[in-house]
Amino acid sequence: MSFAALLENWDFDDVTLQINACTEADVRRALSKSKRDLQDFMALISPAGDAFLEEMAQQSYRLTRQRFGNTLQFYIPLYLSNLCANDCTYCGFSMSNKLKRKTLSLDEIEAECLAIKAMGFDSLLLVTGEHETKVGMDYFRQALPVIKRHFSYLTMEVQPLAEAEYRELCQLGLDAVLVYQETYQRRTYAKHHLKGKKMDFDWRLDTPERLGRAGVDKMGLGVLIGLDDWRTDSFFAALHLKYLQKTYWRSRYSLSFPRLRPCSGGLLDKTQMSDRQLVQLICAYRLLDSEVEISLSTRESAQFRDKLLPLGVTSLSAGSSTQPGGYANADKALEQFEIDDARAPQVVAEAVKKAGMQPVWKDWEKSYSQA
Repeated sequence: MSFAALLENWDFDDVTLQINACTEADVRRALSKSKRDLQDFMALISPAGDAFLEEMAQQSYRLTRQRFGNTLQFYIPLYLSNLCANDCTYCGFSMSNKLKRKTLSLDEIEAECLAIKAMGFDSLLLVTGEHETKVGMDYFRQALPVIKRHFSYLTMEVQPLAEAEYRELCQLGLDAVLVYQETYQRRTYAKHHLKGKKMDFDWRLDTPERLGRAGVDKMGLGVLIGLDDWRTDSFFAALHLKYLQKTYWRSRYSLSFPRLRPCSGGLLDKTQMSDRQLVQLICAYRLLDSEVEISLSTRESAQFRDKLLPLGVTSLSAGSSTQPGGYANADKALEQFEIDDARAPQVVAEAVKKAGMQPVWKDWEKSYSQA
């Protein structure tokens, strides 16, 4: 059974009611268990779970240290292009927004790579708008070999591709792919995706399965917090994660928690999520799954990120720029959204060390046999 078929058995509004109906007794039962299921996850993210945040945080801390030690993986995004053929209500790159458009040339990519390497990074996240004709496979075939010369671990966050295309990119050095469903509520999804291929909910929903079949090492899931009820969307992301782990068990998995940020033409949150609620969600995911990697981006403030470091997070972006050419030649008119934590990478690294942890600038490197 595909995840799309599995999803048909769940009703978004019913799940919202189930989560809100959870009691303190349900939360206590979930906290007392050594292995938790999706029903327990409902209780942990419910309004009733708020009163148990301190205990959740303590358990999350212990589980994270047991599995990941005192390390935090560092990465940085490289925006290759802000061209986009979609119109989405929440994104600065939307085709209807009047902003300067740019796609990096190979020489400009080389300059960006050198600027990023000088900061100390060896794990890179490649980001583009979704424009298949001008920033599609032909462009990726040229760009990846240039970038892979500089970095051991490459992640991509671009438009969903076909299985064969993911296989080809893996041969060119791709290691991981992030693909966020944005929201699992079909009505809300349709409301916010107005033009372009991203209107196709099912094509996006099936992307992780194409990644699994293509043998991608790691895939990242998440929702855009603020489009619909964060608790319900997060439950469906957990459901998706558990399905993928069972079906494509050779791949690793990560979760991210992007909250809406100000951007050109952007909208306000439908459902506000407080900092305390984000802590609750991160701890709940860790209590559900001690193995999943958890990422926290520069969308969040420096002070908040520093407080969250011990409580379940395993990877951080630092020194991020959300515009093409943002490291060698920055131009804020090109950015996708405003970041919050604008500290230099070394400053973030010092904050990590002060919290008693070790920043790691490299994920891992494949070993190639010599002919």
